[in-house]
Amino acid sequence: MSEPNWAAPTAATSTSQAEWELTAAEAEAAAQAADETPRRGPGKRRAGRDGKPAKANGRAGRNLPAAIAVGTGMVLVVFASLFLWKPAFLGVIALAIGVGIWEMVRALKVAETFPPLVPLLAGGLLMTGLAWFYGPDELLLGLAATLLATLVWRFSEHKNGFRRDMSAAALIAVYVPFLLSFGVLLGKPELDGADRVLCTLLCVVLSDTGGYAAGVFFGKHPMAPSISPKKSWEGFAGSIFAAGVGGALLLYFLLDVPFYWGILFGAVISVAAVTGDLAESMLKRDIKIKDMSNLLPGHGGLMDRLDSILFAVPAAYLLLSIIAPPG
Repeated sequence: MSEPNWAAPTAATSTSQAEWELTAAEAEAAAQAADETPRRGPGKRRAGRDGKPAKANGRAGRNLPAAIAVGTGMVLVVFASLFLWKPAFLGVIALAIGVGIWEMVRALKVAETFPPLVPLLAGGLLMTGLAWFYGPDELLLGLAATLLATLVWRFSEHKNGFRRDMSAAALIAVYVPFLLSFGVLLGKPELDGADRVLCTLLCVVLSDTGGYAAGVFFGKHPMAPSISPKKSWEGFAGSIFAAGVGGALLLYFLLDVPFYWGILFGAVISVAAVTGDLAESMLKRDIKIKDMSNLLPGHGGLMDRLDSILFAVPAAYLLLSIIAPPG
């Protein structure tokens, strides 16, 4: 999921505000030239261009309703595949992995890095299948096979930049298909696999929403200004609090796990989700791009929505294996 934008207050003025101020100044000058006094009574909304109210994205600089709508739609697709016909969940994960690999390869071209797309896509599908039909050990073998296939493919191209491209390919293979395949492992148990995925995704959503709300209202101290200037420590605290409370309730009612384990689960998922956000923010800053793609109009790419989930799913799988081992 994209950066929660736990905004610490800044002195920057939004584009819509700047446009309003310019329009208002022009209108006032025209009114004075005609000896008219512009009237703006109390409670009047400030006008933007063409007399329409200026749109504000809030203090965090993000269209929260639109972001929630996109995230909710993705979650509903996942849940529909889990509860209506479980094998479709494998297809959803495989599709997400394919799109994520494509976006990563495409984005790295900006930095003059060219990891081979075909073996990465094939390896991603292999890892997904091995996780679904076998387990975590076979998933590791799939990762090794993907790296080997990528090495052979790239070596056969006889082009410069071999080490650079192979480093990028290894990053993509681990970052996208390997981490996301833990979602397949998480949803495998016949009795409660869907509930495990549900608890994990909702904790990520609560972490994002809680961090956003706390950052907007209380954010004062930037958390990682050189990586993500809009995140604040207050937002991080709100993220952990919301995910902890939600995790306690979700795990208690869905998985029959004591509240204290649920609080720990939610807190761990929140930390993992924030780490995922920061990791992708750092990567995008390093290659100097804003979004991984424009696949989701106005919201960037699929990877901009999956960034926090990628780190959260392995953490959820490992933690639930301890506190709620599958029956």
